[in-house]
Amino acid sequence: MAVEDHRLRIVLSNIGTFGDINPLVAIALELKRRGHVPVMAIPEVYRSKIEPLGLEFHPIRPDIDPTNTLLVEMIYDVNKGTETGLRKFLFPVLRQTYDDLLAAATQPARADLLLLGELNYAGPLVAEVTGIPWASYVLAPLSFFSAFDPPVLPMYPRLARADRIIPGMGRIIQKLARFVSRKWPEPIYALRRELGLPRGRNPLFDAKHSPHLVLALFSRMLGVEQRDWPANTLITGFCFYDADGGNSALPEELEQFLGAGEPPVVFTLGSAAVLAAGRFYEYSARAAMRMGIRAVLLIGADERNRPPMPLPDSICVTPYAPYSALFPRVSMVVHQGGVGTTAQCLRAGKPMLIMPYSHDQPDNARRMRRLEVAKSIQRGNYTPLRVARKLRALLGEQRFFRHASSVAQQLEREDGVGTACDALEGLYHQTRK
Repeated sequence: MAVEDHRLRIVLSNIGTFGDINPLVAIALELKRRGHVPVMAIPEVYRSKIEPLGLEFHPIRPDIDPTNTLLVEMIYDVNKGTETGLRKFLFPVLRQTYDDLLAAATQPARADLLLLGELNYAGPLVAEVTGIPWASYVLAPLSFFSAFDPPVLPMYPRLARADRIIPGMGRIIQKLARFVSRKWPEPIYALRRELGLPRGRNPLFDAKHSPHLVLALFSRMLGVEQRDWPANTLITGFCFYDADGGNSALPEELEQFLGAGEPPVVFTLGSAAVLAAGRFYEYSARAAMRMGIRAVLLIGADERNRPPMPLPDSICVTPYAPYSALFPRVSMVVHQGGVGTTAQCLRAGKPMLIMPYSHDQPDNARRMRRLEVAKSIQRGNYTPLRVARKLRALLGEQRFFRHASSVAQQLEREDGVGTACDALEGLYHQTRK
C-alpha cells in the first residue's frame, strides 16, 4: 500500500535499549524509502546511531547512561526489576518525557501519526492532548498478559505451568500482576490531572495499547492472537535491524576467526544484560575450554567482562558484532532471552541455550522450549560444568537443529517491516475518513 497523495510525518518513539529501538529503526527506514518523513523521538544516547541513516532525530528524556551498570543490575532484578525501572527511572521524569515528545509531535510541523512503544508512558497523553492518531507496538507476547496464554512472571515462574492443571490460573496470574503493580502508575495519574485529563484506564496494562492499531512486532512462531488481546492487534512478524549506524560488517578479527575453523558457539547478553554480566563470560569461556569447542564472546564495551584468565586461540573475544551477519555462521547461541536476540537466532535457524534474567526473557525462553529450538538454564545454575552439560545435550540432539531450521524457513515468508508500514499507512487513511 502506498500513500501517494500525502507525504506522512510520522513520529516513532520509545525509551529503552537497542532491543526496544532497533525495530523502530527498521520501520523508519522503510517509511523513508516510501517517501515519508519518519522522526525518531528517542533518548539522546542514540543520536550517533540514527543521524548517519538520514533520519530526523529528536531527543527525549530520560537519557540512558550505557555505563550505569548499577541501574541495569537493579532493573534486571528478578523480583523488583520492573518496578525499579518504572518508579526510579521512567516515572521521575515523566513530565519531561511528555514535554519532549509533545515538541517532537508538533514542531516544526504537526505529525500525521505517532508510533509509540510501551515504555513511553507519556506517549498516549501526547496523543490524547493533540488529537494525533497513534499506533502502539509491543515486541513480545508477555506484553499482552493474556489469561488464555499465561505469561511467565519472573517473580512467580511456576504459576504459568500451573495453568495446565488448575483451570483459570491464567486469570489469576493476570489479576496478581495488576494487584502487585496497583500503586506504580500514580505519577501517570498525577500528570493526567495536571493536564486536565480524566484518570483513564490502567496505563500499565490497558491504556498503553492504542485504540486504533496495535502492532505486535513478533512472529507467529512466538505467539498468536488470543481472545483477550486488543481487538485491533496485528501480528506483523519480526522487524529486523542491527547495523551500527548503518554499518553491518563484522569486525575484521572476528571475520578471520570465523574463516579459520568450525562454526563456533556464540555467548552474548544482548545490549542491556551485558551491563550486568557478572561472571557469565568467564564461566562461558571455561565451559568452552572444558568442551574443547570454538567460541565467540560478545562482551560489550565494559572490559570488566573480559575473562580474567589466558584464553586459547579457539576463543575469540570482541565487543560487538551484528547478529544478522554473525549468527548464520555459528553452530548455536547462548544468550539472555531478549526478544531481539531470540528473533535473530530463529531467523538464522540456530538452536539456543537461554539464561533468562527478568522481564519478558523467562517467557521467551519457555516459548523457545515449546518450539524445541532451545534449552534454558537459570542464572544461579550457570557454572562451567552445568553449561558444558547443557551444550553437549544440545549439540548431540539433531532435533533441535531440525526444528530451528524449520522455523527459519517459516520466518522467511514473513515481512514484518512491510506489514507494519502498510498498516500505518492504512491507519492514516482510516483516520482521514
